[in-house]
Amino acid sequence: MKFDGRKAMRVKMDHKQPVNLMGSDGTWRRSCVLLDISQSGAKIEVEGTLDVLQAKEFFLLLSSTGLAYRRCELVWIDGTTAGVHFVTADGKKKPAASVQAAAQNT
Repeated sequence: MKFDGRKAMRVKMDHKQPVNLMGSDGTWRRSCVLLDISQSGAKIEVEGTLDVLQAKEFFLLLSSTGLAYRRCELVWIDGTTAGVHFVTADGKKKPAASVQAAAQNT
C-alpha cells in the first residue's frame, strides 16, 4: 500500500510488532513498536526517551534474537513516533557511480 507520496510500498502493521533499536556501538538499546515498514525505511513508536536517537545512526533489530536487523539513520521525529531510512551498501555507492558516469559523458 502506498501512502504519503512515498516511492516504496509500505506494509502497515495490523498488530503491535515489538522491535528494538540498538546503538551502532552496542552501548544502548530501546524498545519500540514497528508501525509500518518498506524496503527503504520504517515508521516506529519509541518507548521512553528519544535522547538516544541523537546518534542519528543505529540498528533496528527486527527479531528477538537480533539475527534480523537493519542499519538505520534517523529521518524525522514527531512526539514518540520516528521515521528511519535503511542504510544500504548500494545506497552509499549509487551517488559516486552517477558522478563518475556524468564525468565520463562530459
